[in-house]
Amino acid sequence: MATNTHKKIELDAQKREVLGGKVKKLRRDGYVPAILYGKGQEPISLQVGLKDFNKALKTAGESTLVYINVDGQSYPTIIHDVSYDSITDEILHADFYKVRLDEKIKTSIPVVFTGEAPAVKELGGIFIRNVNELEVEALPQNLPHELTIDISVLKNFGDKVTVKDLKTGLGALAKLTTEDDDAIIATVQEPLSEEELKASLEEPTAGVEDVEVIEKEKKEEAVEETAETPASPEK
Repeated sequence: MATNTHKKIELDAQKREVLGGKVKKLRRDGYVPAILYGKGQEPISLQVGLKDFNKALKTAGESTLVYINVDGQSYPTIIHDVSYDSITDEILHADFYKVRLDEKIKTSIPVVFTGEAPAVKELGGIFIRNVNELEVEALPQNLPHELTIDISVLKNFGDKVTVKDLKTGLGALAKLTTEDDDAIIATVQEPLSEEELKASLEEPTAGVEDVEVIEKEKKEEAVEETAETPASPEK
């Protein structure tokens, strides 16, 4: 189990004068409207080159330190939020949260699995992933980009990777905030037999009857309300 190391990430930005609806042209010109803010930091409207931003986002994600260079000054930040167009997936806006390098912060770090599980490859087991990310506390410069887990240790059905296993390899500069050391991150389940699979398919779907009952009750209530509602007086 290991964390992903990373080098210093820098991103050049310019102060943005264009605000409101006019930022559409800014996006067409290849820039991402952004804002930089944080504790004790006056908000600064920024514009960042789209290609440079995409590169930084791919490298840093939303957990690794990014140094924003504006007018000769460097700000240590975390990419706090990225807004996308729901139809085109175009980046609409980005938030950079300024952090202090002497204060620990908590943030969610993605969990990435590497290698192959023998219990899956050789025994035909089913790989079960229980988490996509875990919260980590550390100084901003010590936050890992991702938490990497080698699943080649999963050799038999029922083998598992727990929070305790990941804590062992995290190192002293960062710590998982999860208190349950026995919480399962990933495991391998024995595949269902043909009989079990057939039985599960033959079982009536729980919830279908419930939906029918609810729909019936709604219709009955509607009929009762109609019957109880007095007719409008004729003019």
